[in-house]
Amino acid sequence: MKAPTRNLLPKALESDCRRIAAAVKSAGGHAYIVGGAVRDGLLGIPVKDADIEVFGIAPDKLRTLLRADYFVIEVGSSFGVFKLRGIDIDVSLPRREAKSGVGHKAFTVEGDPGMPLAEAALRRDFTINALYYDIDKDEVLDPLGGLPDLEKRLLRHCGPRFGEDPLRVLRAMQFIARFDLTATPETIAICRAMTMENLPTERLYEEWHKLIVKGVKLSKGLAFLKDCGWIDYFPELAALVGCPQDKLWHPEGDAWVHTLSCMDAFAELRVDDDYEDTVVGLAVLCHDLGKPLTTFTDETGRIRAFGHDIAGEAPTLSFLARITRQKQLIADVLALVKAHMQPAMLHKNHAGLAAVRRLAMRVRIDRLVRVARADMRGTPPTPHDEAPCDWLLEKAREMAVQREAPKPLVMGRHLIGMGMKPGGHFTPILRRIFEAQLEGEFSDLDGGLEWTRRHQDEWRAGGEKPAS
Repeated sequence: MKAPTRNLLPKALESDCRRIAAAVKSAGGHAYIVGGAVRDGLLGIPVKDADIEVFGIAPDKLRTLLRADYFVIEVGSSFGVFKLRGIDIDVSLPRREAKSGVGHKAFTVEGDPGMPLAEAALRRDFTINALYYDIDKDEVLDPLGGLPDLEKRLLRHCGPRFGEDPLRVLRAMQFIARFDLTATPETIAICRAMTMENLPTERLYEEWHKLIVKGVKLSKGLAFLKDCGWIDYFPELAALVGCPQDKLWHPEGDAWVHTLSCMDAFAELRVDDDYEDTVVGLAVLCHDLGKPLTTFTDETGRIRAFGHDIAGEAPTLSFLARITRQKQLIADVLALVKAHMQPAMLHKNHAGLAAVRRLAMRVRIDRLVRVARADMRGTPPTPHDEAPCDWLLEKAREMAVQREAPKPLVMGRHLIGMGMKPGGHFTPILRRIFEAQLEGEFSDLDGGLEWTRRHQDEWRAGGEKPAS
């Protein structure tokens, strides 16, 4: 891989980086763009933010220098990390870190502007993130062999201190998925020797989130998790390994292999909406977690997993609770897992519009269709038939319920307008009217009002409950 030419960075970002580098140079220091911006620029991936590491200037002097042109938010006075408000640039000093206890945050950190660049590089995570770009010279400094690793798509840890931060194992998982990398045997070995300790939930979520919304080859990231033994920290996923499936429907292999295939299919179905992709991606990851609980071989020798969609609720909740506290996200994923068989079942049974409306009351159909498509595509080499998905989405669009549940057309105010006396008896009456709407007995407000008038005698103003 060649060193970059000009235009490694977008114009606006490059302009600010040059200004900072020039100011640092005039003060006797040296500034390098380092890490993800260099990596992504070399790979031709649009760069959205940059980290600048400054050598040869004390924290106080660097702070003063930056404040001359920017509003500076200081993250750590002892180790010199400065965020520039309104600009996607972080400026920092090389840092010395010493493990001081158990856990991801148990480090003593101190800025060291006099640290040699080669030593600073060893303290980073992976060689592909230890590339330093001198913007003045348009030159990459590569102290640890990150350029050939990037060219060969290898993920290699920087040095022995890598093992001090267990979060780096999950960073490896998402980097492998995002950039289609292969971890070196040495990196797999050091990850296998690490324990998850007490990593906070929010940090776990950050890495899983990046895997889901940015991964290109998600199967490789998840396979790495198994190879280094960390899948055991997520027992709901580990249970998929070796869980048999009927070869007629799943020639690809066990439930783990199927899930990996589905995740790669999901990557092709993303819609570039962070929340939507997160919900659907996690649902695809979890959709078969009920299979280890329900799989058996029947009297004919066929492998069955009846009810695995419903049985998947408990392990899905357990897995998600381990990586996030977002209640709405968890609820949305659970709904998809429990309903993931519905497109195929409704299509097979020639279900009517009422069934589609009722399904839309439980789950967002556009999301469900994406989960089902990924599931259907995750059975290579069998050709996938997505007719159930196409049919369901078409019916949902006809009724405008693909993104939201049907809303009641007839409300309490309409009953009052008909001369009915308001009260607690309205609740069962309105419920019966809505049931009729879901069944397709009317499709607009005028029809709903007419239907209600026809049944009004059943619900006399005195407050009788609607006939069942």
